Amino acid sequence: MIRLRPALWPTLVSLPILVLSLGLGIWQMERREWKRDILDRIAANQAAAPISLDELLRGDPLRHEYGKVKLGGTFLFDKEFFLAARSLKNKVGHQVVVPLKPNDGRVVLFDRGWIPQERKDPARRAEGQPAGQVELIGIVRRNQERRQFAPENVPDKNVWFHVDVPLMRKMAGAAPDLKLDTFFLDADAAPNPGGLPIGGQTRFDSPNDHLQYVITWFLIALAMAGVYLAYHWEAGRLEINGRKKTSK
Repeated sequence: MIRLRPALWPTLVSLPILVLSLGLGIWQMERREWKRDILDRIAANQAAAPISLDELLRGDPLRHEYGKVKLGGTFLFDKEFFLAARSLKNKVGHQVVVPLKPNDGRVVLFDRGWIPQERKDPARRAEGQPAGQVELIGIVRRNQERRQFAPENVPDKNVWFHVDVPLMRKMAGAAPDLKLDTFFLDADAAPNPGGLPIGGQTRFDSPNDHLQYVITWFLIALAMAGVYLAYHWEAGRLEINGRKKTSK
């Protein structure tokens, strides 16, 4: 049997820390399940067969994030956007994002892949600029937000550090759209004529690290409880099975 006579100030200090640590541990458990659901959905999307653009737009396009879409259209090469500071095999270059116009007149942003700095001028990669209708497979990516400490986009100079889908579509002459403004497509690894741009640059790395946070917060709570009980034992305010520390 345990009897405890709580001391006022140690209790006022320890109890909020204990409750907060337990609460954060439980919250991280919930976040772990949330993250697991997202990773499972993305894995299923990656393994699924390509769907059509119409099927993608029937619901929330982001439910198909990292899934494949098969579509046709015409590239608007006079409205290329360049993502700066992109490297491939230790060589600096750009990602080329090009508006794609399907036959129905909609505009979808398509990241065609990487080009080296010295081939930024379209005239120097003319073979990779197909005229007329093309058939493509793209990978669904969500609109990007500016990361903390990342440079701002400079649209008037066509210098971009993240894909701003609504603004890029607007600059390409497209009307705002609640669904088309939420995503763009990455090119798959199919080679382009002349070898540029180089597609297949999609990277997905989002580990589920929440378990280590769960363990951390619960260990903090356990340590806090241990320190609290040890203090009361040393102070003679904790009795366990009729035994307590006595002063010498």
